[in-house]
Amino acid sequence: MRRFFLYLVLAAFLAAPMVEMPAAEAATPATAKNDKKAKSKVRHRVKSKSKAKSKARAGKKARISQRKVVVPRAITPLRLASTTATPAGEDGLGLRSSAALVVDQRSGEALYAKNEDIPTSIASITKLMTAMVTLDADLPLDEEITISDEDVDRLKGTGSRLPLGARLTRDELLHLALIASENRAAAALSRAYPGGREAFVRAMNRKARSLGMQDSLFVDGTGLNSRNRATAMDLAKMVDAAYRYPLIREISSSGAYDVGLPGKHVVKVREHGKVRRVTREVTRTVAFNNTNALTRNDAWQIGVSKTGYINEAGKCLVMQARIADRPVIIVLLDSWGAWTRIGDANRIRKWLEQGGRMASRTAHNSV
Repeated sequence: MRRFFLYLVLAAFLAAPMVEMPAAEAATPATAKNDKKAKSKVRHRVKSKSKAKSKARAGKKARISQRKVVVPRAITPLRLASTTATPAGEDGLGLRSSAALVVDQRSGEALYAKNEDIPTSIASITKLMTAMVTLDADLPLDEEITISDEDVDRLKGTGSRLPLGARLTRDELLHLALIASENRAAAALSRAYPGGREAFVRAMNRKARSLGMQDSLFVDGTGLNSRNRATAMDLAKMVDAAYRYPLIREISSSGAYDVGLPGKHVVKVREHGKVRRVTREVTRTVAFNNTNALTRNDAWQIGVSKTGYINEAGKCLVMQARIADRPVIIVLLDSWGAWTRIGDANRIRKWLEQGGRMASRTAHNSV
């Protein structure tokens, strides 16, 4: 009897796993199937995004390669007439920039002048020369250039939204250098020039001499070095020359520009019944605004624009604009406040709209 009871207990013990095994075996294929399906969906999603990015980039490169870049081979330097402008402080303008110049682009007449012949640091105004030298070389705009460690600013320690390893076309780098004043973009343009940066700087100074910029010196393509210097009169000549390049007009007067930059995206993947996070390489769209807020102001008709700032130069702004149906060039250097150069530009516009007469106190206060 005892032996029979032991047999029953042993049989029950052995039967228990046999009851559970079929259920487990039946569940395993379903789990594997679900995991496989989840993996397939992730792979398909990543593959689809990759195809879409490749297609978009190919389309963009095609549009860039088809663009006809007009490069003026011979630019007649702007001939500036003798300064006959009212001395600073007697015109009612009250400009707060240390040096200022307003020139009638058609006649070369100086409508307003203040310390216009004193050489000073020009910061990122330099990038207008960088753009002209790049276009003069007739290099392919759709050529991709990789942002490298050589493009990092170690002089001033400025940051950048362009990550190392990002691949951008020369056209995109021109946009970022002129619109957002991106130093890594300008540095990459000079590095990718035939002969490297030394050849690029030599070309910048040759270009300056050809434009009659007698009191100017360029030592890099970014403007971060304070030894990049010029007078307001020389910069008026440079802005006039830059206006002869349709692409520079198109780019520098744009209010904003979007570009695709490499980034990372985390997705969830189910494997063997467990969920884990996987990091995928993606391209994200980044918006860059023009550093000159006036390019987004409908009251202004701007043809060329560039801002600049380092401690040695102060806040700077150069523009070609049409005011009161007259094309003018405005140069504002070493402004002391964050918005002083913008305020000075608005004061000049209102002054010209009144025919160059002394602006009223009401007009001053409205700026």
